[in-house]
Amino acid sequence: MLQIERVKLELEEDESLLRRRAAAALRIPETDVLEVQILRRAVDAREGVRFVYTLRAAVRNEKTVLKRCKNKNVSPVSETPYHLPDPIDPPEVPPVVVGAGPGGLFCALALARCGARPILLERGWNVERRAEDVERFWKTGTLDPESNVQFGEGGAGTFSDGKLNTGTRDMRHRFILETLAAHGAPESILYDAKPHVGTDYLRKVLVNLRQELMELGCDIRFGHRLTGLELKNGSVAALEVTGPEGPYRLPAENLVLALGNGARDTFEMLHAAGVPMEPKPLAVGVRIEHRQSDIDLAQYKSMAGHPRLPASSYKLSCHLENGRGVFSFCVCPGGEVVAAASEEARAVTNGMSRCARDGENCNGGLLASVTPADFPGNGPLAGIAFQRELEARAYAAGGGGYIAPAQRVEDFLLRRPSQGPGKVRPTYRPGVRWCNLWEVLPRWLCESLAEALPILDKKVKGYAGPDAVLTAVESRSSCPLRILRDENARSPIGGLWPCGEGAGYAGGIMSAAADGLKTAEQILKSAPLSTVSRSPLGEPTEKRKHA
Repeated sequence: MLQIERVKLELEEDESLLRRRAAAALRIPETDVLEVQILRRAVDAREGVRFVYTLRAAVRNEKTVLKRCKNKNVSPVSETPYHLPDPIDPPEVPPVVVGAGPGGLFCALALARCGARPILLERGWNVERRAEDVERFWKTGTLDPESNVQFGEGGAGTFSDGKLNTGTRDMRHRFILETLAAHGAPESILYDAKPHVGTDYLRKVLVNLRQELMELGCDIRFGHRLTGLELKNGSVAALEVTGPEGPYRLPAENLVLALGNGARDTFEMLHAAGVPMEPKPLAVGVRIEHRQSDIDLAQYKSMAGHPRLPASSYKLSCHLENGRGVFSFCVCPGGEVVAAASEEARAVTNGMSRCARDGENCNGGLLASVTPADFPGNGPLAGIAFQRELEARAYAAGGGGYIAPAQRVEDFLLRRPSQGPGKVRPTYRPGVRWCNLWEVLPRWLCESLAEALPILDKKVKGYAGPDAVLTAVESRSSCPLRILRDENARSPIGGLWPCGEGAGYAGGIMSAAADGLKTAEQILKSAPLSTVSRSPLGEPTEKRKHA
């Protein structure tokens, strides 16, 4: 197979032409191209607007074609497919995974496919019940602290845009994408340059993943919260768990902490139990909301509104004289700003969109960098106190009921209260209260955002438009602490495996899921258990023992 990069199609051209373009790049007759696969599809809007593809082609006489074509965009395909570790016999004490976000789910899936029959504990509920609880919260302002945008099957990503792009290269990424597609995600995630699933499809995927996990012998326990850690000789011996029927003791020798970054009470318990952790930087700010049509116009110009073009996005950043970075985060084209609180009397925002991205507005985080030096006090939990203070101030400014404080950009830059919306109607539910964010957020944060807005407007025209809406506060972009581990994902406490975004080792669905797979690999490699080797076709052949 040959890989062909930078194959272009105009908006009016059909993808059936790709075989012809591949043949032209290879300088061979079209009949010599046996098969063409799309590896990657992107929109290039730098000079005009067109689609740019990376293709994989099967051709006759591949070695001869490669030698003769002399095209720098053509290369032989060289990739190592990802394979799970060898299967093992089910251990007497099954591994326990805490948290059913991307990290926990893919860790549990790898363990289950390899025969370990893990126990998966999730303090929230399955996605069907959780969706009802979240919708009730958005309509009424009545929060369930155990079933919300932060807690429940799928983690915080369930109520997001479901973006699957990442800045890292990892052979596990293709496995993750194929797994999601096999469980109901759109096939386009396998080749789009900026793949996303959307909250509507993510919920279907979660149901199908849960079904496979249960069929593989995974014991999934919703509504079960980790409340204590029992150690013996410096290693995990058992867990204290509180479930719907009350507390119980759960023996454990391998514990995966795949916590979401909102599991603050669990972090406090782990810190009290002596689990090594440290503070780490994060970013905080607001959600900024524009009309999607305005962002499309800024990005696509005269081609805005073309039926083949997706809702456009952006990625912006700048470095300020005060030393802080300000950047866009988790942009949700055609989406909505959502209430994402998990604690009483604290307001939190996030962004969400459906697969079609067909909403009127585009929203994204507008965040400023924060270091542990900004936290009140010292210690690993100081960042949590910092986040809580911001969220409490936002809640108070909204007047209760999880109403969020909001302000038009023009008024924010002039430091005057807003009286109502302009042409951009805020999507946040249960509602916003118009105010002056300079009286709500820390002065350094407002000054940073005010300095950054005109700079970012030069990169995307209209970004600092007068009617764009700022809604506060965006405080959960990442975890403010890191649970320490070594290069093999082991905590200094024996049998403890910190994993994913909440442990401080990921930043999104893809990286968290990949970290879950890495953690499962290390557990399976270290387990002194019987394993089953695979035949070339993947069927078990004979058992062997670890040395």
